[in-house]
Amino acid sequence: MSPRVVAIDGPAASGKSTTARRVADALGFEHLNSGLLYRAIAWAARERGWLPEGSEESPLDAPESTLGDLDLELVPGPEGYDVRVGGRAPGAALREPDVTRLASVLSARAPVRRRVNELVRAEAGRRDVVCDGRDIGTVVFPNADLKVFLDADPEERARRRLLERGGALTATEVAEEASRLRERDEADASRELSPLRAAEDAVRLDTTHLSPEAVVERILQEAAHRGIEPHGV
Repeated sequence: MSPRVVAIDGPAASGKSTTARRVADALGFEHLNSGLLYRAIAWAARERGWLPEGSEESPLDAPESTLGDLDLELVPGPEGYDVRVGGRAPGAALREPDVTRLASVLSARAPVRRRVNELVRAEAGRRDVVCDGRDIGTVVFPNADLKVFLDADPEERARRRLLERGGALTATEVAEEASRLRERDEADASRELSPLRAAEDAVRLDTTHLSPEAVVERILQEAAHRGIEPHGV
C-alpha cells in the first residue's frame, strides 16, 4: 500500500501544527510541517547574504539554479522532522522574527514553492505523514487520503498566539493581534500563487469553541471513516 497522507490546512494561528503533531502521534505517522522548509530557505538567504540589508526582494529573482544548489534535508526525529541546510541544523534560529518575516515573503515566489513542494512530496512517498500548511490539500497533495481545514475567529486565534508567545492578554493586545491576523488572512487568500482556501472535499472544522483534544478526536474519527488506522491496528 502506498504511504498515507493526512493534509491539514488553515490560516495563521489556527492550530495547524499543534493539531497535526498530535494526530501524527495518535496514528503513528510522521508530522511534516512545510513551513519549516520555507523558514530554512529564508534562514539560508540571510546567512549567505542573498538579500541586500533590509531588502524584501527575493534572492530567487536570480537564476533558479541558486535555489537548486541549496542542500535541504528533512530528517525524521522523535518530535517530527528537523530540517538541515548544507548539513547544518538551524534549530531555534528558524523561529527568529526576521526569518519568519522573510519566509512569508519568499513563500510567494514560485521557485521557492516548487522546491518546497518537491521535498515534501518526496518525503511523503517514503512514509505515512500528517502534513500541515496553507495549500497542502489544494496544491501539494490534492489526492490526500484525508483533508482537513481548520479555522477559528480572529480574536480566538489572536488569544492563542499571544498565549503561545507569553504575551499580555489585554483587550488591546488581543484586538491588535486579531487585526494583524485579518490582514494576513486577506493577503494569503488573495495572493496569485497558491491562495489560502479549503479544498472542496476538505473536512472543515471551526475550532473557536473546541478544545485541542476535541479537534484531534474529530480528525481521528474522520480518518477511521476513511480506513486510516493507527499503526499496529
